[in-house]
Amino acid sequence: MKLYIAEKPSLGRAIAEVLPKPHKKGDGFITVGNGDCVSWCVGHLLEQAEPDAYDAKFKKWQLEHLPIVPDIWQLKPKPTSSKQLAVLKRLVKEADELVHAGDPDREGQLLVDQVINYLGVNGAKRNTIQRCLISDLNPIAVTRALAQLRDNREFIPLSTSALARSRADWLYGINMTRAFTLQGRKVGYQGVLSVGRVQTPLLGLVVNRDAEIENFVSKPFFQVIANLLTKDGDRFKARWQPSEECLPWQDEEGRVLSRSLVENVTARITNQPATVTSSKVKKRLQAPPLPYNLSSLQIDAAKRFGMSAKAVLDTCQSLYERHKLLTYPRSDSRYLPVEHLKESSAVLAAIKNNSTALASPVSDADTSLVSKAWNDKKVQAHHAIIPTARKMDISKLNQAERNVYELAARQYLIQFYPHHETQESQIELTIAGGLFIAKASESLKLGWKQLFPTKNTGKSSNKNSQQDAALNSHLPVLKKGDICSSEAAEILSKETSPPKPFDDASLLAAMTGIARYVKDAEIRKILKETDGLGTEATRASIIELLFTRGFLQRQGKTIRSTPAGKGLINSLPVMATTPDMTAQWETLLSAMSLKEASYQAFMTPLEATLRDLITQSQVKLPTGLKDVQSTKPAFKKSAKKKKPAVKKKTKAPAS
Repeated sequence: MKLYIAEKPSLGRAIAEVLPKPHKKGDGFITVGNGDCVSWCVGHLLEQAEPDAYDAKFKKWQLEHLPIVPDIWQLKPKPTSSKQLAVLKRLVKEADELVHAGDPDREGQLLVDQVINYLGVNGAKRNTIQRCLISDLNPIAVTRALAQLRDNREFIPLSTSALARSRADWLYGINMTRAFTLQGRKVGYQGVLSVGRVQTPLLGLVVNRDAEIENFVSKPFFQVIANLLTKDGDRFKARWQPSEECLPWQDEEGRVLSRSLVENVTARITNQPATVTSSKVKKRLQAPPLPYNLSSLQIDAAKRFGMSAKAVLDTCQSLYERHKLLTYPRSDSRYLPVEHLKESSAVLAAIKNNSTALASPVSDADTSLVSKAWNDKKVQAHHAIIPTARKMDISKLNQAERNVYELAARQYLIQFYPHHETQESQIELTIAGGLFIAKASESLKLGWKQLFPTKNTGKSSNKNSQQDAALNSHLPVLKKGDICSSEAAEILSKETSPPKPFDDASLLAAMTGIARYVKDAEIRKILKETDGLGTEATRASIIELLFTRGFLQRQGKTIRSTPAGKGLINSLPVMATTPDMTAQWETLLSAMSLKEASYQAFMTPLEATLRDLITQSQVKLPTGLKDVQSTKPAFKKSAKKKKPAVKKKTKAPAS
């Protein structure tokens, strides 16, 4: 008997659907017509054991116990999953062959591998386990995946990398949380000061942004605009570009802070000739944005519909599992396999059927166009989130599901539209010895942008370029040496503004683009090459966790830090509040998944770092938490004792 082990019941049912009939449904499994069987996990069936599983003395939080580092790691069944684990134990024992059908990512690989290890599978049965990678729950896609099974041993490095991350997060979270919670109690703070490798740097971003806003002092700055007239009677505007001699009157961003300086410039250029020193016109082609991965979909849904990261993920999960309208939602890829082009017509037909708003744009799509999204070299275990070829009446969906489906559908549809074409003009002029620049951008062909009539989806240039282009809808045709007249100049008075508080969209964008918040060039380079802070699958839960812990709060649409969040960040070593450590972890974890680094090469330095951080935790008291009330007590007395769970010892894998 061949046993398919899926990550979730929905995936298990999708696999069974394409296997021989008749089916016999059991409690936690489905037997198919040829005698094979499909069963499933229900997410994580196992979890890391608590510290007191290693030694009863660890039940009491004490500094002298830290750091707690297991010699032999233990897993325990989750209380809610023991029944399904028992089902799998029986089926695995009866099976001759196993097929691993976890979700197609690092976490999905580990989740099923851990169950197989926990149940003691070894020998020939272990060596012949096959891996099935499914990103689309529709029958055609599932059938294709089942025909392309791979040896599960190919994915051992991926599983080892996920295991190392899981254990490292346990070590860091357990030990740092205990160390700083004990320090907090010394100043009267009774809550748990939860510290995590990802959640704490994320909290640090919000705390630092709030501090910038709170300490911000607005300053006036000034710009000079020349009003120009050509000999043919055409008018346009150009902005003054201060020279190096003006540096003493500028801030670090080049803004002029002296009104007397701009008044002098204005007086000097009024009613003076303006000589053209350069005139450029170029056409720019802008390719359609790539299809979504989870983070980019969450960001756009937050901007467009005000949805939280968790709400978007939950909605995507529903569209994937329940309605089968989207492909695998926890994807970190924005690319598609070239082979998928064969299915594009069926997917477009489904979009046309499912969405009234997109029916007409589908008719105008050109399937002969192949965008840069189709790239086999950039597709690994899973591809971008796109609509499936399933047709249904989407009036049966709730509003959030319709919104997210149409976002993903539109992003896929634009891959079959031509580039957006613009004409960008720039004229440089000299007036009374000063440099002035005029810019304009004109749309020549909308291309894919016609599907976004009210939204600027292009890559934005810097703020000054946007402002310069906004001064003119178009520019006259001039050549070098032409003379214009500079009429009465004007002064624009503005105020510097504080950074905006984070909201759902900008906080997610900060997590995916965390490199821009790092000063060290080497670490910034590493972070640019990784997925950012957290993973596609965890970002939503990490943000929600910070709300649950009472470290973040919502003020309207904005996300702000609480006194407890500020107090925690201000009490921690800088290393714990920045993403630098995440960059170092991800470098080694990625190398591990590619067989370029070992498990021990990652874990051994981590343990040394942990000891240093715990020592640093004792250097100063977290006085910022002295008068802060926690949302939850640090320790709760349980109403009744539960029987201890059965534990399974597991050794670190060789790699």
